[in-house]
Amino acid sequence: QVHLVESGGGVVQAGGSLRLSCAGSGRIFSSVAMGWFRQAPGKGREFVAGISWSGGSTGYADSVKGRSTISRDNAKNTVFLQMNSLKPEDTAVYYCAAARGGSYYYSSTSYDYWGQGTQVTVSS
Repeated sequence: QVHLVESGGGVVQAGGSLRLSCAGSGRIFSSVAMGWFRQAPGKGREFVAGISWSGGSTGYADSVKGRSTISRDNAKNTVFLQMNSLKPEDTAVYYCAAARGGSYYYSSTSYDYWGQGTQVTVSS
């Protein structure tokens, strides 16, 4: 079992930055892949970024590529999402998720554990 808790969301002006954190509990945290997803009002949940269990492989949605960085600290059971040059269209609830197997996936259905989400609002 993996329990996930996100933090770091808030209100920021366009062009600003935020660093989201996802703290995990459970002995298997260091062996699971992690992903960040987001869901805007009236829209489906979409992939933002993913990282393998070791941190050696990462992937990003085109919409955030070049503006965001995913990283993890397995010693602290934490995954981070650094977001820069934020845009109003980045406004959403951001969720972290864990997938057994070690490799990240682009589909939300491949993830086994989810956090409760943290709101990110970017004002224009």
